[in-house]
Amino acid sequence: MELTDEALVAKARAGEADAFRALVERHSHRLFRLAYRMTGNQEDAEDVVQDSFLRAFRRLDQLDGRGSFGTWLYRIAANCSVDLLSARKPRFEGSSGDGEIDDAVLSLPARGPSPERFAVSSQIRDRLKEAMNELSPAERAAFVLRHFEGMRIEEVGRALGCCGNAAKHSVFRAVHKLRRALEPLANSAR
Repeated sequence: MELTDEALVAKARAGEADAFRALVERHSHRLFRLAYRMTGNQEDAEDVVQDSFLRAFRRLDQLDGRGSFGTWLYRIAANCSVDLLSARKPRFEGSSGDGEIDDAVLSLPARGPSPERFAVSSQIRDRLKEAMNELSPAERAAFVLRHFEGMRIEEVGRALGCCGNAAKHSVFRAVHKLRRALEPLANSAR
């Protein structure tokens, strides 16, 4: 029988290293996916994941029973990503071009895309990367959590440590900025 996060947290607090290792194994993939989508490259995402788990381990005694471990960990990872993005210019443009964002979000569904479609897709990909760079770290975090991770607005707010209205406003601003940035491409495709 697999233990719940709460049971593993209790064991980790009691000093069982294997319990925290199980939490790392359970959440590392999702945390990496979030960090990659926020930072735009693998190296930064790996740093964020490592820093997030280190912070979580050090602050395990601060986790209260009001929220889930996963939400708490997402909040830590989102904050670590925001800190990294605030400390230096976002490196979205440094992505290799074959990353998860490109594959999951930007690829246009078709069996055999035409060369014109590849060109449009490339333009959209480049413009989206530029537009993501123009978002504030808070807007990017809210957008990624809502639209890539599929979190509800209330969950985004909890993950970012703000109220639901603030999270909703951040998502709205990000979507508005991205639409405005991509609108010329949509108009030229018509």
